Amino acid sequence: MAITYTIRDLAKEFDLTTRAMRFYEDMGLLQPQRAGPGGRIRIYTARDRTRLKLTLRAKRLGLSLSEAKEIIDSYESPRDTVPQLKKFLVILAGHRRQLDEQMSDLQANLEEIKVHEKEARALLLKVEKEQSGA
Repeated sequence: MAITYTIRDLAKEFDLTTRAMRFYEDMGLLQPQRAGPGGRIRIYTARDRTRLKLTLRAKRLGLSLSEAKEIIDSYESPRDTVPQLKKFLVILAGHRRQLDEQMSDLQANLEEIKVHEKEARALLLKVEKEQSGA
């Protein structure tokens, strides 16, 4: 028999809330089987666990959930992997550009803060000298 997981098992393993798990299910990232009265019990397979792991990795890379789903779904189809890898590289390049721009903005902000700190320290020193000499 294949290994299965409950929603609590996976939520605990990946430090998520069950609400987040249900959200990923609503987004189509996870497709648990249903059991029990009214299908209220979710049964996750190793495939769901892997998809969840990939989803969280994609989030850490800055991909949207829809981008993550698109990439993960593409790897499940038996098509040629070359177009899938090319698409993945395009998405990653876009995110790299965005992060590079953010990094550049942050560097500029840090430089501006350094200038203001230097000016404020010089002004403080001048005021303290005037007050102690007066």
